Amino acid sequence: MTQSPPPPDMTLQRSSRDAAEMGERLTAWLVDALPPGAEPQVVVHDGIQTNGMSSETVLLGVSILEDGERITREYVARVAPAAGDLPVFPEYRLTDQYDAMRLAGELAGVPVPPLWLNEPTGTVLGTPFFLMQRVDGAVPPDVLPYTFGDNWLFDAEPTQQRALQRRSVEVLARLHGIGAAATTFAFLDPAVTGHTGATTLARNLAKTRAWYDYAVNATDAPGTPADRRSPLIERGLAWLEAHLPAEAGEPVLVWGDARIGNMMYREFTPVAVLDWEMATLGPRELDVAWMVFAHRVFQEIAGMLGLPGMPDFLRAEDVAATYAELTGIELGDLTWYQVHAGVLWGCVFLRTSARQIHFGEIEKPEDPEAVFHHRPLFERLLDEVGA
Repeated sequence: MTQSPPPPDMTLQRSSRDAAEMGERLTAWLVDALPPGAEPQVVVHDGIQTNGMSSETVLLGVSILEDGERITREYVARVAPAAGDLPVFPEYRLTDQYDAMRLAGELAGVPVPPLWLNEPTGTVLGTPFFLMQRVDGAVPPDVLPYTFGDNWLFDAEPTQQRALQRRSVEVLARLHGIGAAATTFAFLDPAVTGHTGATTLARNLAKTRAWYDYAVNATDAPGTPADRRSPLIERGLAWLEAHLPAEAGEPVLVWGDARIGNMMYREFTPVAVLDWEMATLGPRELDVAWMVFAHRVFQEIAGMLGLPGMPDFLRAEDVAATYAELTGIELGDLTWYQVHAGVLWGCVFLRTSARQIHFGEIEKPEDPEAVFHHRPLFERLLDEVGA
């Protein structure tokens, strides 16, 4: 079979910060944040990292004096992007992410990286950040997507792939099993940031609508609001608003960006659950559908290029069956939630493409939906539901 070449590199620049200056600022901050005599020294490794699509991820070496001996440990800084770097989200509540990770680890034993220090004011680096210990492990690659082949997950034995799938679903089951989530994680309710609705799902949908409006109307993006409108997203939003499901049961802690590309693995077992920018309160279907849809996006791209991909991996029916086995809870129909995932992916692509244009990595497309890597899948899904 003749295969098409892979698409252009999907990496994008995340930051205009100077790595050396960042190291100096962090060193000065740690002098005051740590006990006297620690004499901290910070080295930023390889500048700003490019994994992820939202917050800046910075790898650090931090050495301090302990009992007269200099000890160096490796940390990761999660830093909210500067306003001039075209943030993906309208706002970054880094302390909320920090607290969600901390509580998920404490209350459910979810493998989150050990957290260290939180700097919520933005006075050190210009935006808030927190530090966590660096964890060693392998991540299913986004670039090029793991479905393209020639990577550790694609090349694994089917039994190993099934083990990874099951253990990844188990992470969701443990998160969703935290009791009294509406109280414990009240700070994640979209109502806190002004999104209204009778249920947490309605409030999450209002938040999604607001995110799209932000992507279209943001003054930092190139072009005019009319140039950024997406008929596909607007079709999806109209259908979602007209078919909003009733909310069954109590809301749970929703990780939000629940996909295998946001987990680190050793021996096909999750050892770190990362990227909590989209954490919220809501129905458990939000996470399960997101995990399924994220794989469908990468499988779609592989198929478009004539690659076999991984068609038997993370299938909706298999994921739902495993989830029911682990939790005793039968999920409702995931269709609404997958349409919602399609809308969210569109919002991500609108903002990440604006950032690529800003940093000169791509030309501004005439059609804003040309940057939607999930476009055929999203179109097909909207057609199926009659949107």
